[in-house]
Amino acid sequence: MKIFIDGKFCNERDAKVSVFDHGLLYGDGVFEGIRAYNGRVFKLREHIDRLYASAKAILLEIPLTQAQMMKATVDTIRANKLRDCYVRLIVTRGIGTLGLNPRSCKKPSIIIIAGKIQVYPAELYARGMDIVTVPTVRNLHSAVNPAIKSLNYLNNILAKIEANNAGVEEAVMLNAEGFVSEGTADNIFIIKKGALYTPPLYAGALYGITRGTVMELAEQSGIKVAETNLTRYDLFNADECFLTGTGAEIMPVIKIDGRIIGTGKPGPISKQLTEEYHALTKVSGEPI
Repeated sequence: MKIFIDGKFCNERDAKVSVFDHGLLYGDGVFEGIRAYNGRVFKLREHIDRLYASAKAILLEIPLTQAQMMKATVDTIRANKLRDCYVRLIVTRGIGTLGLNPRSCKKPSIIIIAGKIQVYPAELYARGMDIVTVPTVRNLHSAVNPAIKSLNYLNNILAKIEANNAGVEEAVMLNAEGFVSEGTADNIFIIKKGALYTPPLYAGALYGITRGTVMELAEQSGIKVAETNLTRYDLFNADECFLTGTGAEIMPVIKIDGRIIGTGKPGPISKQLTEEYHALTKVSGEPI
């Protein structure tokens, strides 16, 4: 595997960062997960836009233009001779002192990894997933804004631990007001009476690229789409439910906190949107 680090490619065994990098010491940095399908990088521009927006929010100046970052991403995929892959793009604050002050970091570091990913077991996509809601509350906007895709994912990891302890693959996080926010790594949707609902960004949901794509596909199919506050009650009484994410793609949910959702099987609208999404990924994106 060839890994891009600060303008150069190195072998996996030689890919190293300093123990003084503030991305390691403090989670000070931002990242993106990107997919390539059939020789094309899906929604590359949107992912790069979000990366730079996250960096701006934490006053992190990325030392490449967006065009250069897009080229570096495509070049990394080419260097690994891949056509279908997952790309992890990371920008850290860089090497600094043991203190918190980001001013000690003189130059941000850019890391790009292209490889394979399997977020959830393959059989769950056909059968559907059981999930739970957990006590860990989503970060407050006034603390660490969930819109920032930062390297500090401890909030999500704590919720993931609770999912593991409950014997399921994923957890739903609520915000401080008790409304549904998102999963540990995925956005969440429900379908009720033929309409599609998802939590608004102000509820603590990440501006998911897959989330936005699914909403566009639904609207093109004449499905009503609404961003609205949802409670656990709304989830329990949904006709269908599914999760979305770059790594997960679209994952149907059939049980939440022991309550069977709809018929207990992936529903027709979930299946339709999954088919349309997969069809789109095969023909859309930046050529490799």
